[in-house]
Amino acid sequence: MGKIILENIRIYSNHGCLEEEALIGSDYLVDLEIDADLSKSAQTDELSDTVDYVHLNKIVSEEVLIRSKLLETVTERILQRIHNELPQISFAKVKFSKMNPPIGGNVEKVSIVMEKKFSV
Repeated sequence: MGKIILENIRIYSNHGCLEEEALIGSDYLVDLEIDADLSKSAQTDELSDTVDYVHLNKIVSEEVLIRSKLLETVTERILQRIHNELPQISFAKVKFSKMNPPIGGNVEKVSIVMEKKFSV
């Protein structure tokens, strides 16, 4: 087994329950960690034998651009697409952070973390 980790994927989008958030938008950071069997690709040096992190980044980017009220909803969509499109992945963990959240204080970011195990 092995891990692939994408860190600090920065995307501008418009999530939130407030109308201002829909209009103004905010920066978001996503960290993604997946577990998969990387032994074959380590031997063959072939992209077709591994999990393509370009594909992972595409999933994250596309799902973050779809407006939702809750970070949890976006994170669940990311996890579901990973499971549906990349069945060789046995585990995925997503940390989704909203930068400078409008919560009435000096808070750099608010984050949620969700993870799922998948049967391979």
